[in-house]
Amino acid sequence: MRRRRGWSRPRGGSRKFNTAPRPFRGVEWTPWIYLAPAVVVLGGLLVYPIYQLGLISVFRYTQAQVSGGEPTAFVGLGNYSDVFSDGQFWSVLLATVGFAAACVVSTLAVGCALAVLLTRVRALPRLALMLAALGAWATPAVTGSTVWLFLFDPDFGPVNRLLGLGDHSWTYGRYSAFFLVLLEVVWCSFPFVMVTVYAGIRAVPAEVLEAAALDGASQWRIWRSVLAPMLRPILMVVTIQSVIWDFKIFTQIYVMTGGGGIAGQNLVLNVYAYQQAFASSQYGLGAAIGVVTLLVLLAVTLVYLRLLRRQGEEL
Repeated sequence: MRRRRGWSRPRGGSRKFNTAPRPFRGVEWTPWIYLAPAVVVLGGLLVYPIYQLGLISVFRYTQAQVSGGEPTAFVGLGNYSDVFSDGQFWSVLLATVGFAAACVVSTLAVGCALAVLLTRVRALPRLALMLAALGAWATPAVTGSTVWLFLFDPDFGPVNRLLGLGDHSWTYGRYSAFFLVLLEVVWCSFPFVMVTVYAGIRAVPAEVLEAAALDGASQWRIWRSVLAPMLRPILMVVTIQSVIWDFKIFTQIYVMTGGGGIAGQNLVLNVYAYQQAFASSQYGLGAAIGVVTLLVLLAVTLVYLRLLRRQGEEL
C-alpha cells in the first residue's frame, strides 16, 4: 500500500505527520524562513531610500520643487551628465580614493600591530589596552572630531606646545588637514581591526607558532609567512569593512575642516554631495553623486565576494 506524502508509519501502527520542512525543487527554505524578518527590516531601511535616491537623481529637483512652486521636470541622465562633465567631481573622486586608501592601510597596520601586541603582554596590560580601544570605538564621530580639533588647536592645543610649533594651524593646509582627519579616523577605526584580528590569532594553534619560533623565524617572518596566510579570510573582512567605512566618511571631514576646507580643498564625495544637495539646493545633482558613490561601493563589494568565492574554491 502506498503511503501518503508527508506521513510516516511507526512500528506501533499509528500514523504520525512529518512536520520537517521539505526542500522545494532543490531549495532548502528553512534558512530563508529564519532570515525573513531581517530581510523585511533591511528592505524597509535600505531598499526604499535607495529607490528614492535613484528617483530624485533623474529629476530636476531644486528648492523650487521642494517648496511646490514649480513642477518637477524629468531630466533622465541629465544630472549624471552634469556630474561627469564637472572637473571638480573628478578631483574630489580622486581625493576620496586616495584618502580612503591611506585610512585603510593605516587602520590595518595599527590594528594588526596592536593585535599581535595583545598576544605578547600580560593580562592586566591587555585588559587596559582593550578597554582604551573600545572606548575610542564607542566615541561618537562628532565628539571624537571635536576632541582632536582641540588637541591640535593652534592657540590652546597641547600638541603644538609639545612639538614647539607655536600657532601652526593644521587645518589650513590641504595635506595637513587630511592628515589630521586621518589620525582621527584611524583612532576610532583600529579597535574593530584589533579585536577581530586578535580573535583570529587566538584561534591559530599554538603548536604552529611554536614550530615557527623554533625554526628561528622572527616575529615579522611569523606574521608574514604563518599568521597572515591563516588569517586571510579575517583580513579580507576587515579590509572590505574599512574600505566601505572610509570611502563614505562625512562627519570627520565636515566637522574638522569646516565643511570641506578652504575653497573646498578637503572635499570628499559625501561632503561634495551634501554641498550640492543642501548648500546649493541642487537635490537631483546631489542624489546623482550619491548613486555614483553607491555604485562604486557596490563594485568593491562584488570584487570582495568574488575573491571570497575564489578562495573557497581553492580551499
